[in-house]
Amino acid sequence: MEPSSGRLPGLEATGPHMEPRATCSAAAPLRRQFRVLVGVTGSVAALKLPLLVSKLLDIPDLEVAVVTTERAKHFYSPRDVPVTLYSDADEWEMWKCRSDPVLHIDLRRWADLMLVAPLDANTLGKVASGICDNLLTCVIRAWDRSKPLLFCPAMNTAMWEHPITEQQVGQLKAFGYIEIPCVAKKLVCGDQGWAQQARGQATESACALGTGPRSDRETLIHRHARDLLLEGAT
Repeated sequence: MEPSSGRLPGLEATGPHMEPRATCSAAAPLRRQFRVLVGVTGSVAALKLPLLVSKLLDIPDLEVAVVTTERAKHFYSPRDVPVTLYSDADEWEMWKCRSDPVLHIDLRRWADLMLVAPLDANTLGKVASGICDNLLTCVIRAWDRSKPLLFCPAMNTAMWEHPITEQQVGQLKAFGYIEIPCVAKKLVCGDQGWAQQARGQATESACALGTGPRSDRETLIHRHARDLLLEGAT
């Protein structure tokens, strides 16, 4: 599926390219759906993006959009992703002059929760350092930290065990982001390594999401990301 001309479902109109939903004053107001922005980076675990999105769409009252890095595109076909998909080109094609809206700001306003799955070593380092040189890292840099941001690290064993990885993961957690931790598993390269989220550790991370009316939905999002990225080799 190709990106849908820069329009996100339910996004408030902030400029000419964003159109608000039609409303009916006589009808009772509809409950707004919970909005999830999935970020995908250049780990081989990005192969599972279409399945992850499909699982998320099975959760009632959920809207999903995806932001991808250029390297992540190597691992999946956009035609297999049944939601709006944004990449770096959209950021620049939508902005023509000073009065135009900025896509990464519109996306951070639109979303109620962000799930970065998988988060590769390169993007982990960028986010920890505050680098924002593509659409995804710009959204994360501008993210409203009162909203949940979950991240699922996925990388080769040698990368994961480098001392800087622990520092970088710790920095993201210090920002208030929620880690879906790693477990040992067989990687695509054949190594046995620390690549994905552990089963049985969902409770602790889910509790960090809070106990409000959305906590059950957010816990499901966490679980789907964990289980899908744990299956198979990475």
